Amino acid sequence: MAAEDLSVVGSLMSRARSPLVNSRPRYSRLSSGERMMSLTTLFTAGSVILRGKDDTSLQTSTHVGALNACYFARRGFQVEVFESRDDIREAKIVRGRSINLALSHRGRQALSRVGMEEKIVSKGIPMHSRMIHSLNGKQSPIPYGKKGQYILSVDRANLNKELLTEAERYPNAKMNFDHKLQDWSPDTGLMTFLRPDGSAQSLQADLIVGCDGAFSTIRKQFLRRSRFNFSQTYIPHGYLELTMPPVAGEFAMKPNYLHIWPRNTFMMIALPNLDKTFTCTLFMPFDEFEKITTGDNVMEFFQEYFPDAITLIGVEALKTDYFRLPAQAMVSIKCSPYHINDKCVLMGDSAHAVVPFYGQGMNAGFEDCIVFDEIMDQCNEDFSAVLLEYTRVRVPDDHTIADLAMYNYVEMRAHVNSKWFLFRKKVDDILHFLLPKTIVPLYTMVTFTRIRYHEALQRWHWQNKVINQGLLVCATGAVLGGSYLIAKHPPKIQSIPIEKVWDRLLSLKV
Repeated sequence: MAAEDLSVVGSLMSRARSPLVNSRPRYSRLSSGERMMSLTTLFTAGSVILRGKDDTSLQTSTHVGALNACYFARRGFQVEVFESRDDIREAKIVRGRSINLALSHRGRQALSRVGMEEKIVSKGIPMHSRMIHSLNGKQSPIPYGKKGQYILSVDRANLNKELLTEAERYPNAKMNFDHKLQDWSPDTGLMTFLRPDGSAQSLQADLIVGCDGAFSTIRKQFLRRSRFNFSQTYIPHGYLELTMPPVAGEFAMKPNYLHIWPRNTFMMIALPNLDKTFTCTLFMPFDEFEKITTGDNVMEFFQEYFPDAITLIGVEALKTDYFRLPAQAMVSIKCSPYHINDKCVLMGDSAHAVVPFYGQGMNAGFEDCIVFDEIMDQCNEDFSAVLLEYTRVRVPDDHTIADLAMYNYVEMRAHVNSKWFLFRKKVDDILHFLLPKTIVPLYTMVTFTRIRYHEALQRWHWQNKVINQGLLVCATGAVLGGSYLIAKHPPKIQSIPIEKVWDRLLSLKV
C-alpha cells in the first residue's frame, strides 16, 4: 500500500508570470532574462505540467503531486497537470484506498508554506492519544505527547480535492484529466501522453520529477540503469476496512483518539471522520483472513477478539462489509539514488513507499516538497546541484522512516500491552518534562518536530542507552541499599523451639 494515489509531471516552456504569482512569496533569485525552463508534472491517476523558468518535469502522486504543483507555481513556473483518471472532484465513485491519513507537524509545515495549513486543519479531527481497547473491554488512553500536542485525522479524498483546487487557483497552472503517460525519456525529457480521444500528445521537459506512487512508471526507467538500488518488501499482513456508523447522530466512541485493539499478532484501529463515523481498519496476517469464509466465522472471530466493537459496527454490517473487498496488501519500497543527472528526480511514494503504521507516509511525502524547495533556495535553482543534494539529504531519512514504520506495527499490535513498554513510556515522559532539550521521546521527534528522521533515530538509540544504564544503576543501588539495611538492622524473627517445628508443620496441613 502506498501513501499517495496520484502523480505529477511538469514541463516549463516559458517564464510567464501572473499577478497572483507575483502577489505570493517567491524564492527565485534569477531574472526572467537569465534562463528559461520547462517543467511537467504527472499524476499516476493523471499528471501536471509546469511551464516557467527551465524545462523541467515532475511525476508525483495525488496529494504530493498537487502540493508540488503549488510549490512550483508560486516560484513562477507555468504548471500543467495531467491526471490519468477523471477529476476526483466530479467523479461519483472514487476508486482507491480510503484509509484516513494522519497529518502531523512535518506535513503541516509543508502545507503552511503554500498557505494551505489552516484550510486542511479545519477539516481534520484532532487525536490527542491512543485509546487502547483491552480484550476485557477496558479502555486506557496513552497520550501522543505533551498537553496540546496532537495529530489530525484527515480524509484522503477531501485532502486531494482541496490540493487540486488550490493548485488550479494559480493562473499559471492548468489541469488535464484522463491523460495517461505512455512513454518518457530520462535523457531527452520527451514525454508522450494518451489523450481522452485516443490521440497522442508529446511534451519536452528539462526536468522530470517522479512522484507517481509505489508502482511508479517513472521509476521503471531508473531500473534499467546501472548503480540504481531498489528493494520491495511485502509484509505478511493485509488490511480490510469497515465503517462504524454514528449512534443517535453522534460518534459511537470518543472522537479525539486513535482507537486501537491490539491483539499481539494482529490489531484493529479506528479513526474519526467529520460525518461522525469511524473508519475501522483490521490489520492481520493473510492466512488469518483466509480462515474466515462465512458471516458466522466473522461473528465468532469478532466475539473472541473485538467483542466491544460488534454492537458499534453492527452485526449485519460486519457480516456483509467484511466480504465487500478482499484484504489489501502493504508494501515497503526503498531505492537510491533519487535522481538521474539533472534530468529526473523521484519524490513521494515512488521514492519511498512505507507501511502506514507510523502515520508518516503523507507527512514524509509533503516534507519532500518543502526540503526540495529549501534546497532550491540553497542551490540557486541549479538543478544539477539541487538533485544531487536532494538525494544526499533525503535517502537516509526516507529509509529510516520506512524502517520505523515497520517497527511501529509491532509496537501498536503488541508492545502497548506490555507493562515494561508502559513503564518506559512513563519514564521517558518524566525525563522529557525534566530535561526537555536533552531527552525527547522518539515519537515526539518524528511526529512533532522536523528533526531529520535518521538523526531522530540516532538520538533515540543514545537516549535508550543512557536511560537503561540509569535504570540499571538505580535498580542495583536499590538492591544493595536494601541488602545493607537488612544486614545492619535485621528484622526480628520469632524463634521457634526445635521440638515445636513439627507441630507447626502439621498445623499447615490442609
